[in-house]
Amino acid sequence: MGKQNTHLVWDWNGTILDDIEAVIGATNAAFAEIGLESITLDTYRELYCVPVPKFYERLMGRLPTDAEWVVMDETFHRHYTERRAACGLTKGVEELLSQWRLAGDSQSLLSMYGHEQLVPVVRGYGIEGHFLRVDGRTGPSGGSKAVHMERHLTALASGGAISAERTVVIGDAVDDALAAAHVGARAVLYTGGSNSRASLEAVGVPVVDTLAEAVDTARRLTS
Repeated sequence: MGKQNTHLVWDWNGTILDDIEAVIGATNAAFAEIGLESITLDTYRELYCVPVPKFYERLMGRLPTDAEWVVMDETFHRHYTERRAACGLTKGVEELLSQWRLAGDSQSLLSMYGHEQLVPVVRGYGIEGHFLRVDGRTGPSGGSKAVHMERHLTALASGGAISAERTVVIGDAVDDALAAAHVGARAVLYTGGSNSRASLEAVGVPVVDTLAEAVDTARRLTS
């Protein structure tokens, strides 16, 4: 058998989709619902983590109650859906996706956005055809991507010669790197989304400021 090509697993929110402003707006709407003050983008990026209730604990000084979590989660998703329609793809990403596919390499998309919502949204942006698989979250929101990554790669491996050792996850959050490590893949983290550069660098994987750099770095990691 010949050498396996590099496979990319792309994150969606904050990586391919430039939606951080929508996320901040929806987060602040959720906070307002239970009487909390708004936060800035810098504060969000410095403190964001999963599971999401832990993120709220960092901001509130305590974990939200079960009732508060239900209200905040519902409010966030309702306001995010309203704002998401105005979001565009990250600059240059369509060309990167096309070039990677035309070079004969494979890529897929894994998001913590609900699967039933994700698939038509990705299709609506006209990029679904670049991916071997498009998988979103199944089950409750607010958790880690690790288990979903395991299922995603298992499904990919069953359909062809894709292995974790030749896979690089490109995402915008610490959790993307943790999910990659969980399955034995590598990760490159992008500073345009949910976490600050300092938070990303603390994980110990490459951190970049553009998705073009992310793709170049992924290629070098598996060369």
